[in-house]
This record gives sequence, structure tokens and C-alpha cells, in this order.
Amino acid sequence: MTERTLSEIPTLETENYFLRGMTNEDVTDLFAFMSNSETMKFITPHPVKSEHELQATIETSLENFREEKEIPWVIIHKQSDEIVGMFRFHKLNLWHKKTEMGVVIRRDFQRRGVMSEILASVLPYGFNTLGLNRIVGDIFAKNKGSEKLLMNYGFKREGTLRQTDFDGTQYHDTVVFSLLKSEFTSRQTSV
Repeated sequence: MTERTLSEIPTLETENYFLRGMTNEDVTDLFAFMSNSETMKFITPHPVKSEHELQATIETSLENFREEKEIPWVIIHKQSDEIVGMFRFHKLNLWHKKTEMGVVIRRDFQRRGVMSEILASVLPYGFNTLGLNRIVGDIFAKNKGSEKLLMNYGFKREGTLRQTDFDGTQYHDTVVFSLLKSEFTSRQTSV
């Protein structure tokens, strides 16, 4: 693209949370749960081992944002003002109008409707503000909670990528889901 589209990470707000741009200062709060193997079990078999390692990941995300390849947010609980998760559009391609979602929610906030609330905000931003045509959520096959959430939002199951990740003991399949702008718009008008 010849003209810069994303000059800063926008703040998105829901009833109980807001998403603000991730910064280098978030490393300690993020490390507290992104280093936990139980929290990360459906995301990666190898969670970060040090704040230094996570700092490098944050810096890469921020560089990817400057190159319009990613939008990294932290999820803040309004009532406590604590970081309870991270959400990102990654593999963002504004020419092809597509992205993938990545999310980690702190264990004590899992199964409390955080992502239901967040998706109600980030999907309109992706489709209507960024003009995306396709948003992908790929999840470990055993992650039934995320599968149910994606399907509730109209995502279609595209297929299974066999044995994509190894945790040192076993391989894990990944299931790919996608939502197209036409499907999103149709659901919005029928509600």
C-alpha cells in the first residue's frame, strides 16, 4: 500500500473490557499468564520462559504493526483495571483483506464470557473499519470452548490441519475456521 492506513492501535471498548494497544511496559503483566503451561495449553506447547523472551515477542508484534502486518492489543478489565488477556489480528494483509486472530485469556477470566464480549467489538472493527473480507480463527482440535464460540459467531469450519504442533509427547491437530464479510453482514442484518 502506498498510503499508511494504521497510524496507531485503536482502543476498542465493550461493556466490561477495553482493548488498548500493547506496549513494552505490559511485559510483566502478560508474562504472569503467558508463561503458564495450563493457560497456554490450547495455544502453544512451549510457553515463554522469561520476560526477556516475551519482551522480544512484544517488540516483534509492535514492529509488525508498523509494517501493517499485525494489530496487538491487551484486554483490560474495566472494574479492576487489570490486564486479563491479549488479542491480536496477526498475518494481517490489507491488500488481500484478511487476518487471523490470536488470543490468550488469563485462567481466572476463562469461561467468563470475555471472548464473547471481545468478538462483538473486534469483528465489526475488522470488517467495517479495516475493510477486511476474511477473518480466521485456527484452534487446537481439543479446544471445544473456542470451537463453540467461533461457531456461535457464524465462523465456518474449513478443515483440519493434521499434527501441526508437537508438545514433546504428542502431536496436536489444528482446526481452521473462517468468517467472511458477507456472512458477517448477513448475520448483522438478520439480528
